[in-house]
Amino acid sequence: MKVHSPLKRRLLAGLAATLLVAGAPAARAQDTNLKFQLDWRFEGPSAFFLWPAAKGYFKAEKLNVSIDAGSGSGNAVNRVASGTYDMGFADLAALMEFHANNPTAPNKPVAVMMVYNNTPAAVLALRKSGIKAPADLAGKKLGAPVFDAGRRAFPIFQTANNIGAVNWISMDPPLRETMLAKGDVDAITGFTFTSLLNLEARGVDLKDVVVLPYPQFGVKLYGNVIIASEDFLQKNPESVKAFLRAFTKGAREVIADPKAAIAVVKERDGIINAALEERRLKLAIETVIATADARAEGFGEVKAPRLALMASQVADAFNTKGRINPEAVFNAGFLPSAAERNIFAAAKK
Repeated sequence: MKVHSPLKRRLLAGLAATLLVAGAPAARAQDTNLKFQLDWRFEGPSAFFLWPAAKGYFKAEKLNVSIDAGSGSGNAVNRVASGTYDMGFADLAALMEFHANNPTAPNKPVAVMMVYNNTPAAVLALRKSGIKAPADLAGKKLGAPVFDAGRRAFPIFQTANNIGAVNWISMDPPLRETMLAKGDVDAITGFTFTSLLNLEARGVDLKDVVVLPYPQFGVKLYGNVIIASEDFLQKNPESVKAFLRAFTKGAREVIADPKAAIAVVKERDGIINAALEERRLKLAIETVIATADARAEGFGEVKAPRLALMASQVADAFNTKGRINPEAVFNAGFLPSAAERNIFAAAKK
């Protein structure tokens, strides 16, 4: 039996190790950590973000995405601006307001994808109040939290419909629908898919509710967008594109199967009423996501004239420190291809 010298054995061992490394697949690049802030609690519409996370679509794009519940669009914008979160979901009007009031902020968030092509904001009243049309609101008591998107944008709705002066009553969010049901206020502002189902949960028959959606009464505001911090966009542009690809893939499936999507939300928050949240999700898809405007403009996109008009309306209604540059608040350069964003085939026509 032939015995190798110690030197020869070491050379052969080194050669074998080299061959093993050369034949092994390339190591996976380190995934990018990404903190995402929702605008509100884990409810039906949050399925659009929880689904791609649960299905591994973010992970497949080399992203470690953590998703946290929120407490309003204004807070979501502030948390992304502060760098506490990399990306988030917020009302475009709140983002515009931040830009106008903080022109020198070093890390202003930017909208990178439109999700709610139409604002969900609406005025809701009980039929017994006698309110049937916007003009009937003059002189009435309206209730909403001070930060409510519908309340903030009410001056635009008021001007578009020649509504006289109204009286505002402020309250915490959980009391809004309760106060309307009890008759403490004549009407409320809120998101349609939130307030309508909350009223039902408080024993109100939906046939007794009058809903005045802003988009149906001359207010063509955009709604919620996906936002990213300026710093994260500059340092991780490919990660932003990857996030939007995964989100778009998930959105197509959520629209096609809302029931399955809500099961994922239930996994994240076990106390939700799955049947109620499925209805909320379907209502959101119908009223703000798969709308005629979204189909015409393309999922994820905005149109420059409409965006510019909204910027002017928000500056006036919110009494911002400066005017709003629409080109500074939305950047479409990170969107997936038009073919990838053609997701409405599964939605109810």
